[in-house]
Amino acid sequence: MAISELFWTSSIDDLKRGYRQEPEHYVCLLCGKTIEKGIIYQEDDVFYEAFRYMKLHIENVHGSVFAYLNQMDKKVTGLTDHQKTLLGYFYTGKTDAEIQKEMGIKSASTIRNHRFSLKEKERQSKVFLVMMELLKEKSNTEALFLAPPKTATMVDDRYKVTQAEKDKILLKLFPEGLDGPLKTFSIKEKYKLLAIQQIAKRFDENRTYTEKDVNLTLKSVYPDFATLRRYLIEYGFMQRTPDGSQYWLNRGIEERGDRNMDRKQELKRLYKETKTEAGVYQIRNLENQKIYIESTLNLKTINGKRFNLDMGTFPNQVLQKEWKEFGAEAFAIEVLEILEIPEEGYFDVKDALKKLKEKWLDKLQPYEDRGYNTSKVIPQEL
Repeated sequence: MAISELFWTSSIDDLKRGYRQEPEHYVCLLCGKTIEKGIIYQEDDVFYEAFRYMKLHIENVHGSVFAYLNQMDKKVTGLTDHQKTLLGYFYTGKTDAEIQKEMGIKSASTIRNHRFSLKEKERQSKVFLVMMELLKEKSNTEALFLAPPKTATMVDDRYKVTQAEKDKILLKLFPEGLDGPLKTFSIKEKYKLLAIQQIAKRFDENRTYTEKDVNLTLKSVYPDFATLRRYLIEYGFMQRTPDGSQYWLNRGIEERGDRNMDRKQELKRLYKETKTEAGVYQIRNLENQKIYIESTLNLKTINGKRFNLDMGTFPNQVLQKEWKEFGAEAFAIEVLEILEIPEEGYFDVKDALKKLKEKWLDKLQPYEDRGYNTSKVIPQEL
């Protein structure tokens, strides 16, 4: 998963919450979603203030901040899969005896040893953080390596360039001066980043451009203006509307909402981002083709079912047992149908969702050898 620069530059407290507060909105550090302040958001007949709605977003989409972090790659967390599994059990409050049984570990002392090792890793991390802070104070980090711009969508080895190297590279790429044409774009990815970063400075951050305006500016830089335009978007230096009719310089994700866009268009965008969809989904065993059918008022939450299954807390015990037996890679979680809700008039969503689920139960018959559902009449998981 790509991790934004906003994530890396946020405080420990903000990361624990999973979101950061900006002057005009809240931004999710896990996926970049913004929720504007001063707007009341509605979901399931409940009205939420912006910061409460952001908390609901994290719960519905990511399960929890812990669940999101625990699914990150080893390169990011420094944790083995075994350690992450144990942390997941610890987080759900399972006892050592319960973990021992779940993981098939012979001795309870093994769990205690793992707890000790994780505590040791925590202490080592604190020492390392202090050392890095002292290093930053001792040396001018800004002069050693090129600081990623706020507009960066991801940070990697391309930013391992000293300021001296940057000046030397730009001199070769723009021999007639930084405001002149680009000599070539057939260069290493690291150099392309420096070139695009420099080209982005030719746009006014307070102006909204048409695609024709953007092309006109880029044509004076390099003949293949379409490639430059694509890189400006991909690297996060510019943003555009879905139809490509408007472009603007991205001053950072924290200022995304501050644009000279039509207010009606902006509200439509916010509505699409916050709108939830109800529907029916299935969890399918790819090995024996058995299925489990369930409905939910928010289909964005179905990814959290995978976390529940990984942690051994899923309510359907038969499915839970086979999940452990076959492994997570043997299952697929798929949306069967999204509930169509009319824009006007009264509509009983829960009743319609119940009928939609019954339709799929009748159609697929996920019982006994065919599935994990125990009967046609079962409590809904909403």
